[in-house]
Amino acid sequence: MFEQTLAIIRNTFFESVRQPIMLVLLLVATLAIVLSNPLSAFTMEDDNRMLVDIGLATVFLCGTLLASLIATSVLTREIDNKTALTIVSKPVGRPLFVIGKFLGVASAMIVGTLYMSFVFLLVEMHGVRQTVRDPVHGPVIVFGVLALLIGTGVGVWCNYFYNRVFASTVICITTPLMALAYLLSLMFQHDFTPIAFGTAFRAELWQAISLMTIAILVLTALAIAASTRLGQVLTLTTTLGVFLAGMLSDWMFGRRLAALRDTWLSRAKDEGLTQTVEVTQQITLVTGEVSEQVARQVDQSTVPLTQMAEGFEMLSYAFWWICYALLPNFQTMLLVDALTQGHKIPGHYVTQAAIYGLVYVVVLIALATMLFQRREVG
Repeated sequence: MFEQTLAIIRNTFFESVRQPIMLVLLLVATLAIVLSNPLSAFTMEDDNRMLVDIGLATVFLCGTLLASLIATSVLTREIDNKTALTIVSKPVGRPLFVIGKFLGVASAMIVGTLYMSFVFLLVEMHGVRQTVRDPVHGPVIVFGVLALLIGTGVGVWCNYFYNRVFASTVICITTPLMALAYLLSLMFQHDFTPIAFGTAFRAELWQAISLMTIAILVLTALAIAASTRLGQVLTLTTTLGVFLAGMLSDWMFGRRLAALRDTWLSRAKDEGLTQTVEVTQQITLVTGEVSEQVARQVDQSTVPLTQMAEGFEMLSYAFWWICYALLPNFQTMLLVDALTQGHKIPGHYVTQAAIYGLVYVVVLIALATMLFQRREVG
């Protein structure tokens, strides 16, 4: 059983990275991330802050497009071509088939996200040149360009002499080379002067990348679940629709819940059922040098706020709460705002957000398994 699942994962992974759209999107992401460096120089304040904002947004957007375009076609194509019937007719259970498909696509998404992340980290390490007198980061340019050239050269060589697929070869070779280029760049200053390893390492960027990867896996699991019952076009529409709704979850549902709670709190205050407490919020910057505390007075109800509901407010609250709970909130897994403002990201928040996203992945794959159990594949 393990060997069968591993074979499905391996075949799905190479099937995903062979698709030309993956190589095209990775090339577009590379160009966009590289160009974000000179474009960020036109800001009026902190150029590097804009670079981080544009770079992470590019990685997340291209990763979302990859998950939407590739994951939607993997299972649907197997069903349309009747190859799924051949697999499930053998001693391979349908749950293993679905799980293997997801793990194969997820592996391809992780490889693609890592490649874009290493490109972004190299560009971020180079930094934005404020003036022409600012030095160029030699190791970043030399190691990064060499990784791209070697990966492309190996892809051309293997395609010409061994008839290997160019797209999958380039992606699988260039990604570890970019990782090596990033590690080597961490060991040198801009003029190739050796420095202590880890001096230029930014852990908060890896925290943001890790949560973005989990968000992309949530979309991958959603696409797999939708493709068990829908065609490729409807699956793509559903995936992108849930992504847009998840990005606007706080605005569509969260603000309505907050408005109802504020209304109930106002009623409780009018009836003298509240007490004023002081809440202190501590904001620590990444540098560790600045830590400011913000104290404010907050009214808290001494009774459950739901007791203040009138008419159909409780029913409305339950509806918005269910929508808010069922729809994945991708904003919780995006740390761009915290990074651009220089705030230190607590480790417990990263852990909670990661668990939040992984729970959605498990639930969606369980849903995909149940939907595929009775799907006609013959």
